[in-house]
Amino acid sequence: MQRGGFIYIMTNKNKTTLYVGVTSDLRNRIYQHKAHLHPNAFTAKYNLDCCVYYETLFGIEEAIVREKEIKKWRREKKQELINRLNPQWLDLWNEISEW
Repeated sequence: MQRGGFIYIMTNKNKTTLYVGVTSDLRNRIYQHKAHLHPNAFTAKYNLDCCVYYETLFGIEEAIVREKEIKKWRREKKQELINRLNPQWLDLWNEISEW
């Protein structure tokens, strides 16, 4: 059975720091970031609780490859990716939480 995957980008309210992550359960993972359930994690330390981008991929393996690709990009290229689908950098939590 193939398990789907997601990559996502989190930022803080001032949009100064970006974090690229991968998961098989996007809603639960974003909730964990927002609730700071892992207080020593990078996202908690830098208060990255705003999901501004995500992609749905067919399998978790494909998502891991995509995450590694995006993590290598310069900030400007990540910003272009976000701007194409979410030009106002709105928090996508309301959309994700309704799944």
